[in-house]
Amino acid sequence: MSDLTVSAAIDAIYASIKNDNEDLDAHIAALKAAMAREGVKEATFQTAKLAQGNRQGRKLMQAYFRKKGVAVGFTD
Repeated sequence: MSDLTVSAAIDAIYASIKNDNEDLDAHIAALKAAMAREGVKEATFQTAKLAQGNRQGRKLMQAYFRKKGVAVGFTD
């Protein structure tokens, strides 16, 4: 799991969100490691792929990921 790219880690997080956040913390840790390897400062998610893409859902996701040490941004 440590050899994931940032995009693969983000895809794993989308899958986790669709499966009621199953193993989400492990996927966030893998994303954080991939971001460090690739020198990426912020993970960008598409709002259409989120379970709750409204402002409240995005802010909740940002807050949770921030606690885990990952900066999150969103695109349409």
